[in-house]
Amino acid sequence: MAERTQEFLDFGAGVLALVSLTSTVLWGLAATDRRLLGSAHRLLAQGVHRGLAVAGLGFLALHIWVKVAEDRTSPTAATVPFTDNTQPFLIGLGTLAGYLFIAVAVTGAARSAFTGVGRSGLWRTLHMAAYPAWGAALVHGLHAGRPAAGWVTAAYALCLSGVALALTLRMRTRQREARGGRP
Repeated sequence: MAERTQEFLDFGAGVLALVSLTSTVLWGLAATDRRLLGSAHRLLAQGVHRGLAVAGLGFLALHIWVKVAEDRTSPTAATVPFTDNTQPFLIGLGTLAGYLFIAVAVTGAARSAFTGVGRSGLWRTLHMAAYPAWGAALVHGLHAGRPAAGWVTAAYALCLSGVALALTLRMRTRQREARGGRP
């Protein structure tokens, strides 16, 4: 049982981190939708978004801890991007993604500090670092470890499809709003 748990943690914690963080991105996009969601539902979506972010960061911390504990990477490579001895680019992408996700979480938690006039744009810009972080995590997850099992590749494809669809819908909505609500 302990061996199966260790094997799951070795290869599953990263997948759970990515799936949780993908869900975080999707719920964050949903929380901004004013056409389908009323204010109470947007508040609920924001709560789910924040909860999933915490879960995703927890799985990310577990993933990093397991990889360092099993000597699959070094503490230095886990903290300094692009310094891994065997896969500097791919492990570096993961490290960089981790830092970006932490920055997004901190700016999300400190959102009230950005409530001054003209500062909400700064918050949005910082919070949008989630998108490149997510993309880097996706590439890291698919290529840094062992060859992905079919279900993992399928899960990553679903993650990519879901975020691409949600972003496309959001951009279309924003374009319509910019044109004055016309289709």
